[in-house]
Amino acid sequence: MSMKAGWFVSGDIDGFCGLFVDNLLQLMLIAVLCGKVCGMPPELVYGRILPGAALSILFGNAFYSWQARRLAMKTGRTDVTALPYGINTVSLIAFIFLIIAPIYFETKNPYLAWQAGLFACLASAILECAGAFAGDWLRLHTPRAALLSSLAGIAVTFISMGFVFQIFAMPAVALVPALFVIMVYGSQVKLPLRIPGGFIAVLLGVAIGWILRWCGYQFFQPLEEPYVFAVHLPHPAFSDMFAFLVNGQGWKYFSVIVPMALFNVVGSLQNLESAEAAGDRYDTRSSLLVNGLGSIVAACLGNPFPTTIYIGHPGWKAMGARCGYSLLNGMVITVLCLIGGVTLVLRVVPLEAMIGILLWIGLIITAQAFTEVPRKHAVAVTLGLMPSLAAWALLLIDTTLRKAGTSLYDVAPKFGNDLYIYGIISLSQGFLLTGMVLSAMMVFVVERVFLKAAIWAAVAALLSFFGVIHAYVLAPSGVQNRFGLGAAKAYALAYLVSALLLVALHFYSRGKEAVSSGTEA
Repeated sequence: MSMKAGWFVSGDIDGFCGLFVDNLLQLMLIAVLCGKVCGMPPELVYGRILPGAALSILFGNAFYSWQARRLAMKTGRTDVTALPYGINTVSLIAFIFLIIAPIYFETKNPYLAWQAGLFACLASAILECAGAFAGDWLRLHTPRAALLSSLAGIAVTFISMGFVFQIFAMPAVALVPALFVIMVYGSQVKLPLRIPGGFIAVLLGVAIGWILRWCGYQFFQPLEEPYVFAVHLPHPAFSDMFAFLVNGQGWKYFSVIVPMALFNVVGSLQNLESAEAAGDRYDTRSSLLVNGLGSIVAACLGNPFPTTIYIGHPGWKAMGARCGYSLLNGMVITVLCLIGGVTLVLRVVPLEAMIGILLWIGLIITAQAFTEVPRKHAVAVTLGLMPSLAAWALLLIDTTLRKAGTSLYDVAPKFGNDLYIYGIISLSQGFLLTGMVLSAMMVFVVERVFLKAAIWAAVAALLSFFGVIHAYVLAPSGVQNRFGLGAAKAYALAYLVSALLLVALHFYSRGKEAVSSGTEA
């Protein structure tokens, strides 16, 4: 990309629409869950948390836009796409339901619960920064199929299927924009005047929603909460952040903080590998360091939810997004949060008009996992999808039971052999790591490099023994992590035996090859 090319191209509008919708969904979750679940008053949510979130998102978006611009100028390419960046949904949910909400339920003090979240975000960010120095080693020794398969699992379940259901639940407003996105990007047709297809899709959805509403069909329900203009500037939250550390309560939540930090590091590595598979190789260490620093900025400014490199780079790239979409997203999100404009957007734009773009992103990521690896590794990719499928199935089951007025804790013993619910729970625990380990092991089995497969099986045994994967406790509040020595002994033993079998296969195959060579000689 030459200097004359500028920071923005028409495809950046498409990329911005998709990334903005994704970020907006996270901000909506924060506003709803912090208010309704954790009892936080509006002045805390809109006056402290969202402004802090905005600045941390802007920080990361600005860096990754600059990083892409630098790579483009260095290589002379015009097709470099910035890494997407925003609030991590999984961490958001985990921090709310495993740290912030329990403290609020126990103390009825929303400010103490908020301080707990700040501490958790800071601690997770520091661990992520430390993980940046091991990132290159992990990428070097982990097969691409293993890094892409878990990502594809998240894409096909939590992204694609979730939004497919939402689209078909509201076909009058959502189906036409979603199909238009698939038609335009699937065929790679250039629209007149090079108008971005995603932008047209959103306009179609807005027009359909409002026309139907004016005709008396209430498919689109604008947010009823009135918008009141006010400027909410971020404030440092150092005293709030360390107050929770001083009182000694923070340490007991490291059983949640450590695996979430590990989840973020591994997820970011997978997204970097996905970007490289799409043609853009970024430096691992600097990318992960800024990833962690963004969460430090978040905690210091009052946002208790970590930010991270997002899933979706290949999708934005396929749309034609380059450097500017990320920077534009950061600026618009910042302005919206500082003026409380999240409610204003939702009063005008039907959410269903925008989610077709995210569906397309999920499809692209899933397809990439199969197309960017050797054909014989497809079986490893398929195996790596399964833990994500289990995690998604558990979410559906748990949500269904809660809506029915009961819980998994009460109903699980009644499933028997009809659903094997305990297997679903076990496979879902640490699903991102489980998918990566199983896929890596399968790659080396396919390649008949049995010793390396045995090493990955031994890694699975260690992770199981300490409870990083498979271990859980089923409590009235839901499925909880279980960490400690021997947390999932049965799985650890099974993986250890598998490692020994793989070592035996190694020596057996070597002996067979030696006999074959001798016979041929």
